[in-house]
Amino acid sequence: MKDGEQRLIEQLKAGETEAFRELVERYKKQAYYVAYDLMGTHEDAEDISQEAFIKVYQSIGSFRGEAQFSTWLYRIVVNLCISEKRKKSSKEMEYYGDTIPEAAHHAQDIDPSEHPEKALQSQKIQEHIREALDKLPSQQKTVFVLRFYQDLSLKEIGRIMKLSEGTVKSHLFRTLRKLREYLKFYEADFGLE
Repeated sequence: MKDGEQRLIEQLKAGETEAFRELVERYKKQAYYVAYDLMGTHEDAEDISQEAFIKVYQSIGSFRGEAQFSTWLYRIVVNLCISEKRKKSSKEMEYYGDTIPEAAHHAQDIDPSEHPEKALQSQKIQEHIREALDKLPSQQKTVFVLRFYQDLSLKEIGRIMKLSEGTVKSHLFRTLRKLREYLKFYEADFGLE
C-alpha cells in the first residue's frame, strides 16, 4: 500500500473522519477520471465519484486489505457506473456529451492561443475517440479506460473487474481491434495505411 495508507485505513475503521478526508483528497481525481471516462459527462462523474466515497465510508469495515485500496475504490466506481448505465438504458435516456471538459483530457494540453488549429484538431480527435468508446460493450470500454487512461496493469484490471488476466487480455485485444475499425479514417493522417 502507499505510504501511510494502511494507517489511514485503520484510523477510518476506528471512526476518525480526518483519515477519510485525507483518503478522499488522495483519490478524488482518480475516482473522477474513471467515472468520467466510463460515463462521458462531468455531472455523472462527479455524482458517481462522490457516491463511491460514501460507499467507502460506509463499507470500510469490509475492506480486508488483500488488494490495494485504489483497486477496491476503482471496483466501487466501476460498479456504480455499470448500475447507472443500466438505469439510464432501461429508461431509454442515453446522453452523450458534446464536449469533453478540459479537466478530463488525458492528452497533453495544447495552448489554444498559441496553436488554435492544433487545439481544435486535438479536441476533434478526443470527440471521435469518445464516440468510438461509446460504441463498445461496457466491459471492453472499462478495460480500455483502466488500461490506457488509468495506466493500470492487466492484473490490477482483473482484480477490479473480477476477471482472469487472460480474459482482460482478450477484452483488450477485441477492444483495440474495434477501435481501429471505428477510427479507420485516421489511418491516412497517421501513416498507418
